[in-house]
Amino acid sequence: MPAKSCRPIRALVVDDEPLARSNLSVLLRQDADVESVKECGSGAEAVEEIRSMRPDLVFLDVQMPECGGFDVVRMLEDAVLPVVVFVTAYDEYALRAFDAGALDYLLKPFDDSRFLLAMQRAKEKIALKETAAQQEAQLQAQRIAIRSAGHVTYVQSSDIDWVEAADYYVILHVGAKSHLLRRSIADLQRQLDPTVFCRIHRSTIVNLRRVRRVDVAGGDYGVILDSGERLRLSRSFSKDLQSRMAAR
Repeated sequence: MPAKSCRPIRALVVDDEPLARSNLSVLLRQDADVESVKECGSGAEAVEEIRSMRPDLVFLDVQMPECGGFDVVRMLEDAVLPVVVFVTAYDEYALRAFDAGALDYLLKPFDDSRFLLAMQRAKEKIALKETAAQQEAQLQAQRIAIRSAGHVTYVQSSDIDWVEAADYYVILHVGAKSHLLRRSIADLQRQLDPTVFCRIHRSTIVNLRRVRRVDVAGGDYGVILDSGERLRLSRSFSKDLQSRMAAR
């Protein structure tokens, strides 16, 4: 079964011929997976629209006055380059189109079945790009960059034992080492996996996998880590911690 985009597709049609733009727009609007369709009548306009709109898919005419399809691709940064399907009446540009990174190449006039094939390929490519972006975001969330004079140290979040707030900084306690990071504890908490890390005090976050014991008797609330370290536990956070530990 072909891969499908995880969200509705935003499409852009770029062609200096109004009828050609209209025909493609009609076909795109008939696709239930297409959320919006915009049109541009020139390459220069397309460059600005792509940078601001960030479409998922662009049908791009090869030959346009002053700024053709290849010029548009050349002028765009990789970060904003969408899935591109070149459209032209001349087959001699096919090899160059694929060299430019195009997903497909529609030769005018094309029938509905050829258009549908291009859309199937586009959806598969968009889905792959989304998956790759999600995996990269997850990877970035799993590690924390510690910047100091002249270098950057990366700490895997799973290696953190506990986090301590210190004014405008936080201290990451990782085994026998500690790392100073200029971030608020609330900001860091948003990055940490909520299934692994738990706030136990307004100035403390603990890795639940490091917790050996929770003391709540006699009014002396505390969390004992595997290392023997005792951390202060706030009454307001104790119920959440205990329920989280019971569920593990």
